[in-house]
Amino acid sequence: MIEKPSFYVGQIPVFGRSILSPMDGFSDLPFRSLARRLGSAMSYTEFVNAMDVLSRHSKLDERLTFTEEERPITFQIFDDDPERLLRAALILRKRNPDIIDVNMGCSAKTVAGRGAGAGLLREPQKIAEIFRKLTSELDIPITGKIRLGWDDENLNYLEVAKAVEDNGGSLIAVHGRTKQQAYRGEANWRAIIEIKSEVNIPVIGNGDVRTVADIQRMLDFTGCDAVMIGRGAIGNPWIFAGLDRGQVSPDEVRQTMLQHLDAMLNFYGNERGLILFRKHASRYISPFGLSNEQREQLLRCEKPEEFIALLDLIATSEKNISAFALN
Repeated sequence: MIEKPSFYVGQIPVFGRSILSPMDGFSDLPFRSLARRLGSAMSYTEFVNAMDVLSRHSKLDERLTFTEEERPITFQIFDDDPERLLRAALILRKRNPDIIDVNMGCSAKTVAGRGAGAGLLREPQKIAEIFRKLTSELDIPITGKIRLGWDDENLNYLEVAKAVEDNGGSLIAVHGRTKQQAYRGEANWRAIIEIKSEVNIPVIGNGDVRTVADIQRMLDFTGCDAVMIGRGAIGNPWIFAGLDRGQVSPDEVRQTMLQHLDAMLNFYGNERGLILFRKHASRYISPFGLSNEQREQLLRCEKPEEFIALLDLIATSEKNISAFALN
């Protein structure tokens, strides 16, 4: 039986309703690939600066490398200048992504403060110009990820969503917070309902999705086409397989950690791969009843073989076996 697509981005079919969010420093090839194997419906790269694309920055290949198994693959880009974004997008097109996404949601001062990311929300006409330029010059879908506005006094998400759609955008992902909120407070899912009712392109909901039940709750409550999961997937990529962390056995956690570590070492090299893996390891082991000393020992390992040996020692030690069970 042929599976029916959950929705389309332009002419591109997407199979599934949960998607790993693009996260700077997290949604690299090793983590995206893991999430995809577990059920994430499509891949978004970490965002890239249009100026880095134009200058051929040395780290560009690292951020934009992907596998065919990840398709549909979306390259996410940011800048505050429409012409520069267009020039960068045309260069990125040569790398054969399926989709290019414009970041209008990053709240970091270094990005939003220069008028890019969530800073663009203050200029809906510029957003319209960006999408008009990109959709007229590129032959693949152009999408956008937004927040609700700069702050509570400037909630212009409907205007922004219409600017995206009216100028050829193929999808809009919505984080239900303002730039000023960053990740504080509760996400406003009702605003996602409003956007979904006002546009005819697919809408992805994002914000406060931490459990499998939250995925279905957001789908049911907002009517969105899919749910994007960011922080809730760090330490629990099994959420894409329909499992909450408490449903994953310690042995499965260990095996996945080792697979993820191996992918990081292969991609980044032993020294850098282990250092970058520590932030994932910290979240993987957080539900375990490890002592502070065990935790520090594990996260301070300087060689992969030391990390693996210590992980196995903690897991198999008769004294600590119960501590390595989920709380």
